[in-house]
Amino acid sequence: MGPRTVDALDAPTTLDGLAALAAELRALPPSCGAVRLVAVDGHAGSGKTTFAGRLAAALGGAPVVHLDDLATHAEPFGWTGRLRAQVLEPLAAGRDAELRVYDWTLRRFAGTAAVPLAPVVLVEGVGAGRRAVRPWLSRLVWMELDAVAARRRGERRDGPGLAEFWAGWAVAESAHFAADPSRPHAGTLVDGVTGRIVPSTVGETSTTTLTCGVATK
Repeated sequence: MGPRTVDALDAPTTLDGLAALAAELRALPPSCGAVRLVAVDGHAGSGKTTFAGRLAAALGGAPVVHLDDLATHAEPFGWTGRLRAQVLEPLAAGRDAELRVYDWTLRRFAGTAAVPLAPVVLVEGVGAGRRAVRPWLSRLVWMELDAVAARRRGERRDGPGLAEFWAGWAVAESAHFAADPSRPHAGTLVDGVTGRIVPSTVGETSTTTLTCGVATK
């Protein structure tokens, strides 16, 4: 978590692959009311924000919820209740949602972000596929880049000014995934270096025939 910056992939995802994944996601059963909620999870620096933006565009402008907006300095993973109350429950009830946005400079919530009702809504951030969120998901996408490489990329991106943040974050992230791993539940993997959409962890042999690897509500 932390102030959101673009965690760029080293190469663009192919347009064909994105179009196929977008079509696949649209065809999934709804999981949050009439919404197909799709999580994009992975280590900090693995390319989540960049990939979610590209996927949202391929979906015709799907809303994207950034978990950095719901996390705080004091509670980097304590956003589950806010996500449920401000986003998931309104969408499940067939209403547009609006979340309060945390300002990482002011260290308080300031401002809001709209999350309009849509056929597919993306949630991106570390822990987006956690146990408490999975029952609301149609699909969990995992960015396939190991923690060391992802941290190296993030530190290079953010510069020495955030070195202390990264040291503390690495400990918190490691503890989170040790207790509540997301990757084993992913229905789609994305190479965090090339952006290539690859076969999932749940046994399918074709990227375009993946089924939901998570529970639905």
